[in-house]
Amino acid sequence: MNFEPSQKSQDYLKLVTAFMDEHVLPIEQAVVAHNHAKNNSNDWTTWQLSEHIEPLKTKAKAAGLWNLFLPDAELAQGLTCLEYAPIAEQMGKCLFASEIFNCNAPDTGNMEVLYHFANDEQKQQWLTPLLNGDIRSVFAMTEPDVASSDATNMQATIDVDGDELILNGKKWWTTGLGHPNAQVAIFMGLSNPENDKHSQHSMVLVPLNTPGVNIKRMLSACGDFDAPYGHGEMEFNNVRVPKQNLILGLGKGFAIAQGRLGPGRIHHCMRAIGAAERCLELMIKRGLSRSAFGKPLLKLGGNLERVAQARMAIDQARLLTLHAAWKIDTQGVKHAMTEISSIKVVVPNMLQMVSDMAIQVFGGAGVSSDFPIASFNAMGRILRLADGPDEVHMGMVSRLELNKYR
Repeated sequence: MNFEPSQKSQDYLKLVTAFMDEHVLPIEQAVVAHNHAKNNSNDWTTWQLSEHIEPLKTKAKAAGLWNLFLPDAELAQGLTCLEYAPIAEQMGKCLFASEIFNCNAPDTGNMEVLYHFANDEQKQQWLTPLLNGDIRSVFAMTEPDVASSDATNMQATIDVDGDELILNGKKWWTTGLGHPNAQVAIFMGLSNPENDKHSQHSMVLVPLNTPGVNIKRMLSACGDFDAPYGHGEMEFNNVRVPKQNLILGLGKGFAIAQGRLGPGRIHHCMRAIGAAERCLELMIKRGLSRSAFGKPLLKLGGNLERVAQARMAIDQARLLTLHAAWKIDTQGVKHAMTEISSIKVVVPNMLQMVSDMAIQVFGGAGVSSDFPIASFNAMGRILRLADGPDEVHMGMVSRLELNKYR
């Protein structure tokens, strides 16, 4: 196992780091202030992007720092999962940085679905504008009326009617639905109830302006609407789309999802590791620059031990994630399920712990929006639910482990 970044990866990492230092981090507070001041309501129809975002996207695209997540040398930069991992970590140090490089969720996962499974017509209509950054997309899977930790519980339906598909059901926590540029959803629903439980569901492309698609509201997460991105609740009421909007085929939804979620979890986890690194950096600088009771904060109340705990936890989480990325690249997603599920538990819990340590050193400032620490803390907590809760992933790890002894 060799986790050393390739020279190509190191070169892109230097460029992304320099770009963030020069262009992204200096406007971080201005973007956060805009999002809280201009988008401070649940009326997502009025949400606006900060004026800084599109010009920076243009700069990043011109610099060749664009679609770095996609392992295709013609459509993107051809980085493997392992090569992209440290770059994703760097982007994770700022909450909105990945959008600047067109590497933001859920678009990355949706683009991977289209790249691997869509036909040529679907790619031309949706993948190309997503790769260009002209539009954004959402993934409609989680539902409000069932325990979505078991994805086979999905009640939303897909019925075939001649050359059309009819979609019905409710979806929520549809990330990115509030974004002004969101134009298409990948909808997952029950299409073949007669099949075995992992061959009953399908994925369908649904333009958001299709009659019957009703965006009910944006949901607040940890008290924040996450504007201008948003996590929405939707209804699909007899939504009709052409049958050619079906991705891959009826009953192929879970097969597609497995391919989508493997690399996507590497991206999530590496960004979370970057967030933890930023929290540790801010914590140390704050703890050394401020004093109480005659000593620097960092030398009070066990804070030095917390620095050591954070350093060890971050490095352990990174090595585990790089191992998962290496295994995806060399053996495929199916042979990396233990590692993928493991990082999905370990990394968000680590981010929660490290960000909480940083909040404690910062005091009241740590829970304010003057610093990104509280948002990183919320991110860690939310990631323990997104793409499956801890318990589901630990169940996967234990099952695979027990299989070794059968």
